[in-house]
Formats: sequence, structure tokens, C-alpha cells
Amino acid sequence: MAIQWFPGHMHLTKKAITERIKDIDVVIEVLDARLPGSSANPLLAELTGHKPTLKVLNKQDVADPERTALWLAWYNALPDTRAVALDASEVAPARKLIDGCHQLAPNRGGMAKPMRVLICGVPNVGKSTLINTLSNKRQAKTGDEAGITKLEQRITLADDFYLWDTPGMLWPRISVVESGYNLAASGAVGRNAYDEELVALELLRRLQKNYAPLLEARYKLGLPAGAVAGMHDEELLEAIGRKRGAMLGGGRVNLQKAAEIVMTDFRTAILGRITLETPSEFEAWRAAAEVLEAQRQAKKEARAKKKPGSRQPAEGE
Repeated sequence: MAIQWFPGHMHLTKKAITERIKDIDVVIEVLDARLPGSSANPLLAELTGHKPTLKVLNKQDVADPERTALWLAWYNALPDTRAVALDASEVAPARKLIDGCHQLAPNRGGMAKPMRVLICGVPNVGKSTLINTLSNKRQAKTGDEAGITKLEQRITLADDFYLWDTPGMLWPRISVVESGYNLAASGAVGRNAYDEELVALELLRRLQKNYAPLLEARYKLGLPAGAVAGMHDEELLEAIGRKRGAMLGGGRVNLQKAAEIVMTDFRTAILGRITLETPSEFEAWRAAAEVLEAQRQAKKEARAKKKPGSRQPAEGE
């Protein structure tokens, strides 16, 4: 099941970025350190062109540190790109972002040429918290819900440093299916856009593969060591529901409630430090998605040619 979510205010954000970007020196893209590839917006890359970009892997304090190091190396190898990992609520690391912007645009600064920065990110990635930390004021609304920020706003961090905040934005078509699930699990997608049970099952499969000991420690299912990794995902979700008292009449497990428990434990980091993807995994997902997208486009074009009255290309066209 592909997960898609691009409500009306995101169209307005896209338009605002398109109009603003010509006057911007550096783009800060805030990513979720638990899903650094899935939370990077390909539409943003299109809109901002070749502007220098600072990738901020936020929530690094709840991400797997070994995988964070892999992602930092991966992003720092890209042209015109710097990457840092931080926890947006900590003041000292957040202030380093200003220095990072000056390194990417060394000719900007001073009243004659103030630094102009656009900060973007998918919903619920911690962007507003970061802005409030940078400015030492509560200038941006925060909350554990997708789509809190609705309008663009300019924030002055210093006399020669202007920051434009944009609402959280996804992209019209999430072609990498795994990214859709990861974004939903993190809270970046509106709740009406996905089935919580299916997302929880996909999340459990990912955790069973790489973080089974964390599941065992959290839910204490009373199983032999290593058994959690080999369970069917639906069986595991049901066992978690029983253990946590998510029950319906007749001894049946409330799988919806069990799914909510699993996703809440992941989002709040009660499970532990987790990163759902590595650079190599994400690149494989993206390559597979590109093949499927090319096949889909080819079928679409073939159907269009078969429609009555459709013009066939002349020889040589």
C-alpha cells in the first residue's frame, strides 16, 4: 500500500518556496535522524536547484549513532552540501548552524549583504523547535502532530541573518513505498492518510530485523531469547497487544490499539535509539522505485496511444 499525503496548504508552501528561493543564499533542510533518506524531500531539491544546502539530522539523540555516522558521511560527500546531527532543543549545537551557513556562503554577511536562509523540512521533524532554539524565543508553534506550521514567516536571528520558515511539506507522489511507511511511523503524515495497523506491522518488521533486543526489553513477552526476531509480524503485534492489555471482548486483541502502542513507543523513543534505514538500503529502495515508476509511465503512455482519436506520432517524430 502506497502512502500519499499532500493537502492543500502544501501546494501553497511549494508556491512560496518557488517565489522565495531566488533571493536565498543557503537552504537548511531539517531531516529526521531516524529516517534521513525518507525525510529528505525530492521536491525541495527540484525547487531549490543548486543552492548550497545544510542537512540537519535532527533528533540524533534518539537515533542509532552508528547509522547516523553513515548518513553524515553520505550527505557530506554530496556537492554543495554539509550535514550535521543534533538535538534541536540543545542551544550550543543549534547555534553552530549559523556558522555552517556562513561556510556554505562565505561572501554573505554584514548589513550590506545579510545572510538569507530558507529552512524547510517534512512535517513533525522538529523544525519549529530548532527555530525557537536558534532565536531563543518561542517564534514558531510546536507540537507532536503533522502540519502545525501553516504560513511562511521571516525570523531575524541577527542584524545580518534572516531566516524564512516554511510549513512542513511532503511531495505529491511518494514513489518509494518504504519511505511512505517510515514517514507515517515517524508522524510526518496526517493520520487519515494511512492504516495504523499496516504501518505498525511494517515498523515491527524493520525492528525485528535490526533491533529485536529492544523489542524484547520493552515488551517482556516471556519468550526464549531470540524468538522475537523470528515471529511473524502479525503474531508479534498480537502478543504485544495482549501483554499491554489492548483487548476486546471474547479474548480478542485490539490490533488498532496495539498498533498505536507500538508507534507511540517508537515516536517517543521509549523503545531506544533506532534508525529505520541505512544509505545503502535507501538507495536500493529508490532504485527499485525508479524502475517501477518507469514501468508505470510506460503503461500510461501505451494506454494513451490506444484511446480512440489519439494521434499517433508521424515517422521521424
